[in-house]
Amino acid sequence: MAKNSILVPQAKEAMERFKMESAAEVGVNLKNGYNGELTSKQAGSVGGQMVKNICPVRTMIFNRNYRWVDGHKKAFTYNVGIIA
Repeated sequence: MAKNSILVPQAKEAMERFKMESAAEVGVNLKNGYNGELTSKQAGSVGGQMVKNICPVRTMIFNRNYRWVDGHKKAFTYNVGIIA
């Protein structure tokens, strides 16, 4: 079985809807079936949008006092994503 195959047959329709919604969000006109006329950029933007919707990146900002100088603060920004 291929690594990117859908393991639950009932999920195929939901994934197709998700793909169409993601394509509409980035302005790519998909049709049912073969979409061989798409450029690599268009196809990649659809896949990227799908990943963006599944694994959103969260940004957290922490303020921390410098221990060696009173009154000085530094902000740290952490981008956190979910990796499966």
